Amino acid sequence: MWLFDDRTVPEVRIPPPGPLAQDFLRRDARFASPSYTRIYPLVVARGSGCVIEDVDGNLFLDFTAGIAVTATGHCHPEVVAAIRDQAGKLLHMSGTDFYYEPQIALAQRLAEMSPGPSPKRVFFTNSGAEALEAALKLSRWHTQRSRVVAFFGAFHGRTYGAMSLSGSKIVHRRGFSPLVPDIHHVAYPREIAGDESGRELVRMFEETLFKRTAPPEEVAAIFIEPIQGESGYRVAPPGSLQALRRLCDKHGMPLVVDEVQSGMGRTGKLFAVEHWGVEPDIICSAKGIASGMPLGAIIARDTVMDWPPGSHASTYGGNPVSCRASLATLELLEKGYMQNATERGEQLRAGLRDLASRHEALAEVRGLGLMTAVDVVSEDGQPDPASRDAVVQDAFKRGLLLLGCGECGLRFCPPLCVKASEIETALRLLEAVFADRRLVASAKA
Repeated sequence: MWLFDDRTVPEVRIPPPGPLAQDFLRRDARFASPSYTRIYPLVVARGSGCVIEDVDGNLFLDFTAGIAVTATGHCHPEVVAAIRDQAGKLLHMSGTDFYYEPQIALAQRLAEMSPGPSPKRVFFTNSGAEALEAALKLSRWHTQRSRVVAFFGAFHGRTYGAMSLSGSKIVHRRGFSPLVPDIHHVAYPREIAGDESGRELVRMFEETLFKRTAPPEEVAAIFIEPIQGESGYRVAPPGSLQALRRLCDKHGMPLVVDEVQSGMGRTGKLFAVEHWGVEPDIICSAKGIASGMPLGAIIARDTVMDWPPGSHASTYGGNPVSCRASLATLELLEKGYMQNATERGEQLRAGLRDLASRHEALAEVRGLGLMTAVDVVSEDGQPDPASRDAVVQDAFKRGLLLLGCGECGLRFCPPLCVKASEIETALRLLEAVFADRRLVASAKA
């Protein structure tokens, strides 16, 4: 089924960057935007399943999935077949102005699969940031209110509305003012110690924000990531989303959940918010929705998506090729990939907890499904971002692709097709990285 099943993975034949990769890196340094954040010198040639091959023939075990995008694995045969079939029929006709079956079929599938009993409607975008922009516009239109509340630690994208909603890193905002006005930030529920019921969260809104800076009758929506992605895969406490749902109902404001990274089966359910048993008013989706093709969407209650024709549009959003890829992706998720995400996620976290019990540099294993993280800390238990970055580099040299998240977290978001044996391999490689670091530290001492 997969391209590299006949080779041992990982297999680093030439220490990267090899000679072919170096040529690409030189060209990139001359012509590409300096705003890109490349973590290590990986020049990709092709991918299959959980494996990436670079231009010099090295094979890497990919636990990044293109930043949680290739949900069903790189170049899944069924997704590729759907793309090829659609590409031979219709590439583009703009679903904003015309009709075609793949977009209508996907809108129906997403509306019917989304959590909660309310009828839904779908608006398609090209990306997660565009989905957040659309949700911001729709919230303000629907309520005819201006203010919006988001959370510190949130990352919603880099376009102006999405950037204004974000509260993650100062580099995203520095030098880009003025931002979109009337957006307020509050502490993420996880940061409110001991608040498992959400009572303190509600008190923070009612007695602080709503009384001092943001009158509730002027608030158009509350935006939240059920699991904060870039800030470290921080999971909202058990009662928090239910408390926000009640708060929004009380004041007539939509609850918007950003599922750009946590959605599409990554946590073992189609959307992470299902773990809390909450029906949002608007869901923002992208990344894994089409398993590698550019696509995003907002899925809103029928009564909320009430904007008139022409109030929002997208030339390429919901293009037929991406829609066919998404329909194939949803079929695979339902066939067993969501269940695999649950099982392999439990295996991964159990293995990381075992590693943490033997390596004091690892702490706080957390996550849901295949959205998992662990912190890298110093001898006194403090966040150690420099060591985390070094671990990512050491893992890359051994053939394991990882990313950081938060101040010192290691992020694990492999494709949902990942096998038990591949989880074992990743844990073994990580064990070797920390064993070598311990030996180096002992030698220096």
